[in-house]
Amino acid sequence: MGIGESIGSWPLLRQLREGDVLGLGRTSRSGRSEALRPRTERARKVARSVCPYCAVGCGQRVYVEGGEITQIEGDPDSPISRGRLCPKGAASRQLVQSPTREYKVKYRRPYSDRWEELDLDTAMDMIADRVIKTRNETWEEEDEEGRRLRRTLGFAHLGGATLDNEENYLIKKLFTALGAIQIENQARI
Repeated sequence: MGIGESIGSWPLLRQLREGDVLGLGRTSRSGRSEALRPRTERARKVARSVCPYCAVGCGQRVYVEGGEITQIEGDPDSPISRGRLCPKGAASRQLVQSPTREYKVKYRRPYSDRWEELDLDTAMDMIADRVIKTRNETWEEEDEEGRRLRRTLGFAHLGGATLDNEENYLIKKLFTALGAIQIENQARI
């Protein structure tokens, strides 16, 4: 390619020659960009979902091809978000398909320098045992003046902003039934 041919292919000269001075038409495209196709084009299925990142509950359209998510976009039919997603919501595909996603319960024993894998039943039993033990050890039936307390200060709960109203309701009921009085939510703080 000679120098004249090289200069003639410059985007600015192409824009002027073809009358596309703002570079919004065909002159703004390259061979590579012409070959690009939307990730939603190949999707065989579109599932509707709700973004898991915060309590807003933005609607999502999840495009799936061959069991793999190809794209996540805002759902224009959602009365909450009307088709919009924040950057975290738009990137939530990584929650499902990230190569660094953990699929097993990890536990590090006190004073250990390594993590070990546990099955879910063992981990859930360990948590339940610790909650019951702490509740029994820290239970306050009444104060020193004989007033009824029926509470524990041995554990608390701080909910995350990704929980919806129904989940927060159930967590509040659970921890109240266990006698906890320090129950808070990150979304309110």
